Amino acid sequence: MTIDPTIFKAYDVRGTVPDQLTGEVAYEIGFALTSFLKAKTIAVGRDMRVSSDDMAANLIRGINDGGVDVVDLGLTSTDGLYFAVGNFGYDGGVMITASHNPKEYNGFKICRENAVPLSGSDGLTQISKLIQDGNKAEKSPTRGMTVRKDIAKEYAAYCLSFIDANKIKPYTIVLDAGNGMAGATLPPVLEKLPGNFTRLFFELDGTFPNHPASPIELENLVDLQNKIKEVGADFGVAFDGDADRMFLVDKNGRQLGGDMVTALVAKSLLTKFPGETVLYNLICSRAVPRLIEKSGGKAIRTRVGHALIKPLMKKHNAIFGGEHSGHFYFRDFWFADSGLIAFLVCLELLSMEGKPLDELVAELDPFVRSGEINTRVRSIPDTIAAVKTAFADGEQDEIDGLTVQYGDYWFNLRPSNTEPLLRLNVEADNKKILEDRTTAILKIVRG
Repeated sequence: MTIDPTIFKAYDVRGTVPDQLTGEVAYEIGFALTSFLKAKTIAVGRDMRVSSDDMAANLIRGINDGGVDVVDLGLTSTDGLYFAVGNFGYDGGVMITASHNPKEYNGFKICRENAVPLSGSDGLTQISKLIQDGNKAEKSPTRGMTVRKDIAKEYAAYCLSFIDANKIKPYTIVLDAGNGMAGATLPPVLEKLPGNFTRLFFELDGTFPNHPASPIELENLVDLQNKIKEVGADFGVAFDGDADRMFLVDKNGRQLGGDMVTALVAKSLLTKFPGETVLYNLICSRAVPRLIEKSGGKAIRTRVGHALIKPLMKKHNAIFGGEHSGHFYFRDFWFADSGLIAFLVCLELLSMEGKPLDELVAELDPFVRSGEINTRVRSIPDTIAAVKTAFADGEQDEIDGLTVQYGDYWFNLRPSNTEPLLRLNVEADNKKILEDRTTAILKIVRG
């Protein structure tokens, strides 16, 4: 069949429904996946998007026609799917979701055994080619079977095993599920914890009637910030659509970047397990490696993206890895990411430290940051080359795009994996340096 090859991204399959993704496309992906994975059993989960039921039915039909059994998890989170694949020893898994994208999108996050993700170069390109070539494999003479499995309680118990629930203080917390899957995965966890929990948008609704489930964008945190102020909460938590990412908001309404959450989780884990290795991506603040090393850990800087971080975590046997984008990976979670576990670990740290979130972060973070600034450019290579020349006196590396470091500031300029954009992140010792250097870099980037 004819299929839009652009739906196969660096880390998943994603597109708009029904012009790019249809039930037929879902069927073909399921059938091709059986040829690629050579699996006996594949777990399938889905989010609450309007098109997810249809996508799930057709994907499962394709997998069954390939002679492979399916464990249908129903509505779950992406980290719930990873748990099922790892904990029950399935040969692979597919989560039907478009994560934080708008309602017209859907997609597939695919992993093999032990929750190892398929990426553009390792699996997704091959599946795309199988479909483009006509999926020449014959339907299996023995059709696979499908069974339903509810993992909600088991997953909640597994996440809670990362902390000592008896040490948790009864905080007042506002939780924003964004009408996404956190609305299903959080309740069985919250019932095991002390505290006063105000729940925002826990109703599963793939039309996202309140705000997009993309908490990395500040405009989507307004309801949470207002509710924190209204109820006098100690802090707030926001999850994205498939609930694998989590962001913290302090009592003053300030969003913590994923790098600061990385620092908090690292601090907590290194208190329990001193000397362990922690990975952080190169967009994270200098405060992160500084904190890891001060806490007795070994800090390793990596490129951006889970398909890169997970293999490195295994190579170094790292206990934890974090990204500025809100992805947090745990060795004891099959090196996969979980927003729910990260939230619980931070909750335990706050309880043990006995300090408000804003104070605890202030102790760790003396820097100021630009946030991610995106620019469309005519030529990504030419633009990066021009910036490289202009800042030749800095310490440079090209691990991921261009990183240039000076004594009082640093910046990274890298291409988007999915769009013709350059992404700029700048961190400095104070606001004046940040503003001056950001202006100077953007003048070159934007001509």
